[in-house]
Amino acid sequence: MPGFYSTIARYYDAEHTDKIDDLLFYDELAGEYGDPILEIGCGTGRVMFHLGQAGYTVHGIDNEASMLERAHRRLDSLPHLKNQLTLHQGDVFTYSLEGKYKLTLLTYNALMHFHEQEAQLALLKRMRQWTADDGLLVIDLPNAGETFASQDNDAITLERTFIEPENGHLVMQQAVSYLDRVEQLMRVTWIYDEVTGDGVVKRTVAPVVFRYFFYPEVQLLLKSSGFEVVEVYGDTERGPFEDGCERMIILAKPVNW
Repeated sequence: MPGFYSTIARYYDAEHTDKIDDLLFYDELAGEYGDPILEIGCGTGRVMFHLGQAGYTVHGIDNEASMLERAHRRLDSLPHLKNQLTLHQGDVFTYSLEGKYKLTLLTYNALMHFHEQEAQLALLKRMRQWTADDGLLVIDLPNAGETFASQDNDAITLERTFIEPENGHLVMQQAVSYLDRVEQLMRVTWIYDEVTGDGVVKRTVAPVVFRYFFYPEVQLLLKSSGFEVVEVYGDTERGPFEDGCERMIILAKPVNW
């Protein structure tokens, strides 16, 4: 059975075309810390290509071939970036990657795919190995407090509509979700209804599970992995992390083990 990102890869870029609020934030951090930069779970390269266009050297790792295939196609169309962007396909726990990076990034919700504490610690310890001693780790997550305070709703919700650029079809993206507050897991089924040129609706169903994190938990995970938190923000404009904020964006620096 294909994985989640294999199933939705062809929709991903069109679905996230308006997701640009974090790009200036990473620009600012790259300007402060420099490169090279490493992104874990780089996908189709939304963040990587932006930083590459800004002149930075960026490496990205992802284990989903369908997502990286789209990134490679985009890179082929932008040959001036081939010396700046490097795509790696592999398992982050075992992939051999040389060197140290001034910025290591777990961008938009990437950590949420690591459900078990053992995997979370293994990931962060790998990132400690790859982060330069004077570098910075960035983790971008939703504010779990807001999600856990919301009322449960089993209804199918229309999330967005967009045009699939390769064929011009209208796509209606819907979702139904269940939040397990004990395990801190959100089980989501995304439904993509694609209206073809002859009016036929083609449905794609893509289930996925996300792990939610609270701030003290992430602090402890980072401390156990050789990092210390230096800043936490509630949005990509560096607003305060407080009740009602949308995001939990954590900046952490390496410490001696």
